[in-house]
Amino acid sequence: MNVKPVKLDGKYVTLEPMSLEHVDELASVGLDPSLWEFTVDRISTREGMQAFVERALSDKLSGSALPFVTKISDSDKIVGSTRFGNIDAANRKVEIGWTWVAAGSQRSFVNTEAKLLMLTHAFEVWQCIRVEFKTDATNLRSRAAILRLGAKEEGILRNHMITDSGRFRDSVYFSILDTEWPDVKRRLTEKLEEHR
Repeated sequence: MNVKPVKLDGKYVTLEPMSLEHVDELASVGLDPSLWEFTVDRISTREGMQAFVERALSDKLSGSALPFVTKISDSDKIVGSTRFGNIDAANRKVEIGWTWVAAGSQRSFVNTEAKLLMLTHAFEVWQCIRVEFKTDATNLRSRAAILRLGAKEEGILRNHMITDSGRFRDSVYFSILDTEWPDVKRRLTEKLEEHR
């Protein structure tokens, strides 16, 4: 796995490497409390968004993450962010997560194409054998969305994380294997065309 910053261009969505220059625009679309209801972080201010970006960039420097801003290609407007995290080159696996999409772009082509771009990069460029996803066990909407991607639910890690509010979070893990990727790719491509 040759892990280095990369811009991922799709038909409708562009994933651009995150930088501190994106903080203001991320804050302009990302302070809606509903976006952070099930996350470990609770971001409600520009300063909170800056801290979120700084942590992501610190993980990038350590080699454990590649964070992106999610843009609509034809307008160059930021509508969210996502990242590769827990990068494990030795075992050819990576996690996709830390994803949020502004309310006006949810349940649209945005997340579908972003996931298609990232999964294609993971399986076809990095030659990963496994891509992981995790979400709060109480986030039924996210769990259903991950299953719709074609991922398989693997189990629940109890008291896995402590949120900013002090709540103990159980996390549900999912995965897609390289052998499953061709079928997942076909379904995501079909779903993307249905969105448009």
